[in-house]
Amino acid sequence: MNDMNDYENVAPIDFWEELYSGDRPNWSGRPNVALAEIAADFAPGRALDVGCGEGGDAVWLAKNGWTVTGIDISPRAIARARQAAEREGLTTDQCELIAMDLATQFASHAGSYELVTASFFQSPVELPRDEVLRAAADLVVPGGHLLITSHAGPPSWVAEGEGHGPGHFVRPEDQVTALALDPASWMMELVETRSRPVTSPDGQSGEVEDAVVLARRLTGVA
Repeated sequence: MNDMNDYENVAPIDFWEELYSGDRPNWSGRPNVALAEIAADFAPGRALDVGCGEGGDAVWLAKNGWTVTGIDISPRAIARARQAAEREGLTTDQCELIAMDLATQFASHAGSYELVTASFFQSPVELPRDEVLRAAADLVVPGGHLLITSHAGPPSWVAEGEGHGPGHFVRPEDQVTALALDPASWMMELVETRSRPVTSPDGQSGEVEDAVVLARRLTGVA
């Protein structure tokens, strides 16, 4: 997979296992900014982290009193997430981390959650993103929240169109449209773009925009 612009024939599991094949973590291990800011105002309950990667969000939620299930397609990512949870002294009852092919297995996932979150659940390889997120929304209990944070654009030091296709980014309004949540059953609490500071691989300071959608379920099956 040396040609990062051609994923047409790459199986999703192969792509993500390759991504996590190195000896070093791919991510910082810190929770994503929007999740930490928004979930800090919620009473802890049951949480589902869709596409949890190396577990930064899942571990943070569990440390803050949530009972967490994290799922990801990559067994290597899940192994790292479990190690991160163990380092924090978390049990599997507090933070259960599961390798699962979201495209084929998630529809059968059972559970009910006060918070379902998906941070940067975007992929250069085939992923039925909208279908998975709609299925995840069905698992939110009345009074609970669905929080989706997405890449809205490239970092400020990247020229427009450089190395990214249009499908790599999501505007918050488009995310709401794709979710197609019943307005009689859901209230949109946040639909916005947020900027945050980031640093390039060569140390250059810049900003990146995140699309944040927060919806609260009003009715449904508990």
